[in-house]
Amino acid sequence: MSVTIHQVAAEAGVSPSTVSNVLNGRSDRMLPQTRERVEAAIARLGYRPNGPARQLRTGRSHVLGLVVPSVANPFWGTFARHLEAAALQAGYRVLLCNSERDPGRERGYLEELWADGVRGVVLCSSLPSLEHVLPLVDRGLTLVAFDRTAQAGDPPSLVNISVDNAVGAELATRHLLELGHRRLAFVSGSLRSVNRRARFSGFEAALERFGLTAEDAVVWSGGVGNTDTDDYGDLDFPELGRAAARELLGDGRPPTAIVAINDMCALGICAGARDAGVAVGTDLSVVGFDDIVLADLATPPLTTIRQPLPAMADAAFAHLRAGVEGRAERPNGGSLLLRPELVVRGSTGPAPQVEPDRPRQRRR
Repeated sequence: MSVTIHQVAAEAGVSPSTVSNVLNGRSDRMLPQTRERVEAAIARLGYRPNGPARQLRTGRSHVLGLVVPSVANPFWGTFARHLEAAALQAGYRVLLCNSERDPGRERGYLEELWADGVRGVVLCSSLPSLEHVLPLVDRGLTLVAFDRTAQAGDPPSLVNISVDNAVGAELATRHLLELGHRRLAFVSGSLRSVNRRARFSGFEAALERFGLTAEDAVVWSGGVGNTDTDDYGDLDFPELGRAAARELLGDGRPPTAIVAINDMCALGICAGARDAGVAVGTDLSVVGFDDIVLADLATPPLTTIRQPLPAMADAAFAHLRAGVEGRAERPNGGSLLLRPELVVRGSTGPAPQVEPDRPRQRRR
């Protein structure tokens, strides 16, 4: 037979309402010793709250949603782990969905989560428009847009949480320029998402600060440029990087340094360089973005831009919890922009001695 809240109360020597306060995160209403006694009784008896009954009683579910592009990119798996850790500590659970940045799929997941009583979701697609999910926000869904800055068409209640992608890409590009590189490439796939566009703007800003024009760089996007379709999805970033390296390094005047849209793309570029017999870190410098767990394990270790994922996950959960529990301090939403950090490793080095630059045609 399942353990009841009354049995936990008897075991701990407290009232059922005290146990309920502990289960619902209201421990400020009791002495620390009382809370510890209740938690110990819960552990000894193996008590598990009845989810549906709890939802009927409180009017809310202690389950949150997380919609990411694809956990095939370790960045999203790491973010999910940090968000889940913050949620579990407060008595919440997290349901994970992979959307491949497909608006229809995102809308479908959010509809299902809403039907199951989930009232708070973190959405990580970074698409410029969230029109496809606005009907759910109008119904009362607390939505946090992650890795995305505020856009003109956003609803007033939306919370956006992101690293400063433009600053991150500028840090990466300046690092290469300060090493003496002047023939740089930016490898991205399409620039249809908010974060990718911001990273490209940071790349351009760094070039301008060093007196270079757009014609001094190569922009490689797999042939799709700024269109709304993407030949390379999140699953394909390593192959995107490898294909870019194959083409760029086969050029008569290849770049000496490459800024990649993310770490998975950068690792693909490194693989493509090895295929071409080019030494990463000496013949070619490569910088990624995200600082996934594989970055430090690569050969050579990858120079990259680190995102403060624990702090970002904590902030996302705090906004969700405030919304679903009706404690939102900012009923009109808000934005949080965190500063990234350059992590220098072995994939970057001084520019090799080459003949003087001459302007080249920019690619898209």
